[in-house]
Amino acid sequence: MKKMIILLMFISCCCLGGSASSSYVQYGKASYYGDKFHGKKTASGEIFNKWDYTCAHKKLPFGTKLKVTNLKNKKSVIVRVNDRGPFVKGRIIDLSYAAARKIAMIKQGIIKVKIEKVR
Repeated sequence: MKKMIILLMFISCCCLGGSASSSYVQYGKASYYGDKFHGKKTASGEIFNKWDYTCAHKKLPFGTKLKVTNLKNKKSVIVRVNDRGPFVKGRIIDLSYAAARKIAMIKQGIIKVKIEKVR
């Protein structure tokens, strides 16, 4: 009976297009980068463009799409991981200038965010 329940749970996750392991949520501090790195190669080999909606994350695979939400104003943006970082203790994500602007964090520079894997 136990095996049957586990099998049914597995099938339902597959049929719904997701699984428990595909969800990813993280809370922490975000910063952004722009002018200094604009036009330079990222860790993925792609050229960084501060006007693209991209980000740097320490561990998530390149190409991962994330929804980043500014916890203070609830504005959010979808970004794609194309770089590694941030390399400052206590920060979980570095956003491109365009992404930072979209969630109104330019003035503050560093904000608290929620990041969620969207695919």
